[in-house]
Amino acid sequence: MAKRVYDLAVRVGEYQKNGETKGRFVSVGSMMVGDDGGHFIMLNRTFNPAGVPPKDLSSDSVLIGCYPPKPKGENGAGKATDSDVPF
Repeated sequence: MAKRVYDLAVRVGEYQKNGETKGRFVSVGSMMVGDDGGHFIMLNRTFNPAGVPPKDLSSDSVLIGCYPPKPKGENGAGKATDSDVPF
């Protein structure tokens, strides 16, 4: 059976907390490793990279961060989180 090795997240904005600017992240999927050792990515069907704000207007890329998964119930996957602990 495949195993989740990373959670994938995209920065979608910023907010202020205690006078500090924090990043707002959304979970977009997982990187998995199969029984044969091959890696693959499972993206959420609702994720649309065109909706991610560009860092600068000349960029046509979307940066997706990889974070070690946390046990279920600890991370609130799919919800926006602080930049200190994306998941």
